[in-house]
Amino acid sequence: MARNTPAPDPAASLALLDGFSLEMTGKDIPGLEEARDVIPAGTKINVTFLGNEDLDMRVAAAKAVKDAGFVPVPHVSARRLASAAQLEEFLDRLQQVGATEHVFAVGGDPAEPEGPYPDSLSVIRSGILQKYGVREVSIAGYPEGHPDIPTDVLWRHLEDKSAALTDAGLGQVILTQFAFDTDPVIDWIDGVRSRGITAEIRIGTPGPAGIKRLITFARRFGVGANAMIVKKYGFSLTNLMGTAGPDRFIGDLGALVAQKDSRGPVKIHFYTFGGLRATSDWARDYIAAQS
Repeated sequence: MARNTPAPDPAASLALLDGFSLEMTGKDIPGLEEARDVIPAGTKINVTFLGNEDLDMRVAAAKAVKDAGFVPVPHVSARRLASAAQLEEFLDRLQQVGATEHVFAVGGDPAEPEGPYPDSLSVIRSGILQKYGVREVSIAGYPEGHPDIPTDVLWRHLEDKSAALTDAGLGQVILTQFAFDTDPVIDWIDGVRSRGITAEIRIGTPGPAGIKRLITFARRFGVGANAMIVKKYGFSLTNLMGTAGPDRFIGDLGALVAQKDSRGPVKIHFYTFGGLRATSDWARDYIAAQS
């Protein structure tokens, strides 16, 4: 893996990484313990809502994040909720461990909703989040589109969710799927701002991982993985045995964001694929190299 790659604009890259966030699952508590000494205090750590994990696992992971001195951002997967009572039980349990101030409301994977919430907007509009101390809600963004949702629908959903959060008096963050290519990302950021949405944007990108794994995940989530994109990310389709880090992506994106004040605030969110320590080590080393 190439490390310590000089950025085109080191100050802009450092600004992009300042306050980066991370992702973990309910199974990643051991990984969190391993990485806690290299994760900056107060870092936001998202806790996923996977179908193969139960309530106890999700709450335990959120509690572990809180107890380690970080900020838990538990996911609320709308289509996986069987009832309003299940949503309230989840939020009540999270509130008991001090983990409800920040949540990520997402539609979720099931094609058909398992209960009364077809999408994250319906959860936001339910009024239930505020009852349990939620103060800020992250919502999903798709710079490279979604394989099953037309682009115009994605924009309408984003505008509706942002407006609903504003009406509810809740803070908002836009958290994106992971990306490899800076060109569609910067165009999408400009599109968000042109719609009058000023919320903080967190651009998702993979932490250091095996190249084969990165491409597999990219294709699964509808992210382009052709030769041009992986070249921009900094690895080659002709060498699939190595690993790659997001050096080039973050360096190029930081420089682009810094070109216009209207593009901020923009930060980085790392999808760690279980590699919390590897991602945290990479971020520490990259920040040191640009400082």
